[in-house]
Amino acid sequence: RKASELYVILDTVRELFPECRQITSYASPASIRVRTEEELRTLREKGLSMVYMGLESGSDEVLSLMRKGHPAAEIIEMGQKVRSCGIALSVTAITGLGGPDLLERHALDTAAAFNAMNPEYIGMLTLMVEPETPLYDWVHQGKFQLLTRSQVLEETRLMVEALDSPGSVFRMNHASNYLALRGTLNRDRDAMLAEVRRAEEDLG
Repeated sequence: RKASELYVILDTVRELFPECRQITSYASPASIRVRTEEELRTLREKGLSMVYMGLESGSDEVLSLMRKGHPAAEIIEMGQKVRSCGIALSVTAITGLGGPDLLERHALDTAAAFNAMNPEYIGMLTLMVEPETPLYDWVHQGKFQLLTRSQVLEETRLMVEALDSPGSVFRMNHASNYLALRGTLNRDRDAMLAEVRRAEEDLG
């Protein structure tokens, strides 16, 4: 949509629902790129308080494998653009997305991407394979291997160890996750790491 159309939508929401305290939106890197900084600031002034953006992985190798369509550097740049214009940013990534072969690279590069954006919110999901998708076919053809529970915990530990994003609210409490983690970085990082290590010990 044109920026002018988005302005009308936001104005209408505020007019019809004066009790509305927060307006948020999903956004892709491409949809952010086409907005000028002036347009983003105007959207903020008209009530757009937060944008949700999928990182999925900070590894270009993983992003290419999963046909994300954007390299990590572009996703990071667009996240930084949103934040610089006064709009809060919530970014999600997916554990297990690189399979066993890219486990460490996925964990470390994803942490680095979060660190570079320093979003208000970080959300982690665990990879779930849905029927009638290319990934489902790859798994059943033996071309892609899902992580074991132990590997998911290892990847999570590596990522949390590498996180350095002060003030970011970290949430790993979606139904897809094996382990529920929540806290505020960097304050609660050690406590979250302790939880991951306990879970690893419980698995033996």
